[in-house]
Amino acid sequence: MIGLTVPANVRRRRRDGEARRTAILDAGLEVFSTYGLHGASIDTIADRVGISKTNLLYYFPTKENLYVSVLQRLLDVWLDPLGGLDETSDPAEALKAYIRTKMTFSRDMPQASRLFCLEIVQGAALLRPELEGPLRDLVEAKCIVLKKWIGEQRIAPHDPYHLIFSIWAMTQHYADFSIQVQAITGSSLAEPDFFENAVVNTQRMILGMLGLETA
Repeated sequence: MIGLTVPANVRRRRRDGEARRTAILDAGLEVFSTYGLHGASIDTIADRVGISKTNLLYYFPTKENLYVSVLQRLLDVWLDPLGGLDETSDPAEALKAYIRTKMTFSRDMPQASRLFCLEIVQGAALLRPELEGPLRDLVEAKCIVLKKWIGEQRIAPHDPYHLIFSIWAMTQHYADFSIQVQAITGSSLAEPDFFENAVVNTQRMILGMLGLETA
């Protein structure tokens, strides 16, 4: 069977389209995290990208569609590290790596964390299908791993759901309440020493509760 070669101009248009879509999502994150869904406007997002409103609506037919697409991309990024908790992993190393990754997201993607937090606080009307589908499925799968580690006496007994919720709360706090953190400590995750101290202390608290060494 002879394969079909895609013309160079078609490949270029596809690359340009993908780059444009990514730029729209990036601008959407910036605007939505600042103004929320209802305060943001398609015109503002289009201006940030440097395209017309009509051009933007070619990629995302409605503001709500763009908003959900921004949130879905965030979930994909945030959920991927959770996959590192598998039953063959060393519990201490896997949990330490997960905590560090989550703290890194809070440092490097604070807008994303704040937007997700805002959506949840407002009832997650548009995101609920994702929360009740892919997110719940992944969390349930990782709870099975944690229960297996408990059964093998590799970690101390606990409720796996609450462990995951606690890690989320402790790491995302530094993004969602960054102004409060900086007001109290005079520091932020942007400072390497403060970042490392936050990571290590969070690891010690979580792993200590599970009877694990943190060295």
